[in-house]
Amino acid sequence: MYTPAITGSGVFTPDQVITNAELVEAFNAYADRYNAENADEIAAGTLAAKEHSSEEFIVKASGIEQRYVIDKSGVLDPAVMHPLLRQRSDDEPSLMAEMALKAARIALEQAGRTAADVDAVICAASNLERAYPAVAIEIQDLLEIDGFAFDMNVACSSATFGIQAAADMVRSGSIRSALVVNPEICSAHLEWRDRDCHFIFGDVATATLIERTEDAEGAHFEIRSTRCATQYSNNIRNNNGFLRRSRPDGLADRRDMQFMQNGRKVFKEVLPLVADHIGNHMAEEGVEAGDLKRLWLHQANKSMNDFIGRKVLGRAPEPGEQPNILQDYANTSSAGSIIAFSKYSDDLEPGDVGLICSFGAGYSVGSVLVERRD
Repeated sequence: MYTPAITGSGVFTPDQVITNAELVEAFNAYADRYNAENADEIAAGTLAAKEHSSEEFIVKASGIEQRYVIDKSGVLDPAVMHPLLRQRSDDEPSLMAEMALKAARIALEQAGRTAADVDAVICAASNLERAYPAVAIEIQDLLEIDGFAFDMNVACSSATFGIQAAADMVRSGSIRSALVVNPEICSAHLEWRDRDCHFIFGDVATATLIERTEDAEGAHFEIRSTRCATQYSNNIRNNNGFLRRSRPDGLADRRDMQFMQNGRKVFKEVLPLVADHIGNHMAEEGVEAGDLKRLWLHQANKSMNDFIGRKVLGRAPEPGEQPNILQDYANTSSAGSIIAFSKYSDDLEPGDVGLICSFGAGYSVGSVLVERRD
């Protein structure tokens, strides 16, 4: 048996930003347009008018101030309200693979590795660009990695589930290392015309390299243990699954084919599930709240994270104990906790213990207990 470790991590951030002000302006223009086009039905009481959104509403509901996206032009066009993603030919690299490649190279560089040092690739993301061939195999091919690759989808918990799968394979000795990549094009699955959720998501790609601890060069995070759990629920759902395209049958315009959630039920049901999961994981490993130096949580909602932090630590987290990137990146599904880990882990000292946790649709929750080593 071997001990797995995270030896490198990387984040690819798109260069286009949508601020709350821009988003609200576009949404309100769409709402006015919708209300004008349906004035008779609204007046008759057979159709509800669209309410305006506001910057204050978005920040209060989520803590989000902006988001990065692959394409902002379509999202901010009141006549379109979704990203305009060019249909690539089958001979071109897919958009997800292209994003993952950039994050993977950063992770490899941080670890002092090349593609020749990687045995497996796991593409773990909430939505995949196609059913097959696996996006992971495409990434493997583009990086010229020998070995094998496969896709994994556990919604917002995909990254932590992917890390567990990679860590288990490294621990058993079946492989020496694995790249876990999380390309999330959430803007393509979000219903930007729905006031209750139009602000939630952004785009990004993250990557982690998992290796044997004895092979690590320089500072790394030993994976002490991992835990995963699932519980079926319809309260977060996406019936379409793949990237949004213009469709002649109008399927892309059906509300039930994009991201949907019952926010109040999610808040009520997910929070105790996650807090108990983390608490039980720590207890099983003999880790007290006072031993935990850093908590890298899924970046879904600031209120949710604040609640979980208080439950896990038994008090309000001190500045830096539970870093948030939500205000800048918005919810990036499985990649959120990895962004937080990648950006806020270098300052930990040898022997410091931290926990990565993601949670979401399913319901699903995954946690990774790590310890800083030099």
